Amino acid sequence: MMQINSDSASNKHSLINVMHRFIAAANNMDETIMVPSLLRDMPLEEQVASEVEANNNEPPCPQKQRDMYEHYLLLKSIKNDMEWGLLKREMSSGASFLEMAVKQEEQQPVTVDLHMDDNTDLEHQFHYHLRGLFGVLSKLTVQADDLTNRYKREIGGGNFMR
Repeated sequence: MMQINSDSASNKHSLINVMHRFIAAANNMDETIMVPSLLRDMPLEEQVASEVEANNNEPPCPQKQRDMYEHYLLLKSIKNDMEWGLLKREMSSGASFLEMAVKQEEQQPVTVDLHMDDNTDLEHQFHYHLRGLFGVLSKLTVQADDLTNRYKREIGGGNFMR
């Protein structure tokens, strides 16, 4: 059985710490936002700033969240995926575990040459994805904190809420 070293958990640059910070920020957001529907039609501050700088002729990016409510749901969904894993989400779609495994096998073509290349550079791949994960989790933590603080400002409950 593998034990987590307490030194690595207390290191502010550890993956575990970054994950805990995001989950704590998302939990704080969830506890603070008592009426999420109030976030509907509230544009994100970053979205408003980018639209002012852009030309009026260009449509906004369709993948960007349109309001704070959608952003709130996105952050909650990511937190749930981190806590429960992707298997729970896939299982809730109604497909059986066997069907999901077969589907996953069909999506990944098997080639011997590619498999050999993957094994030779696993350390590089690991560090690349680890850096990306650190960056994404740090940004998501900031976004969850910003969303919580903006909700407090908009609702006017900053003095008596956490």
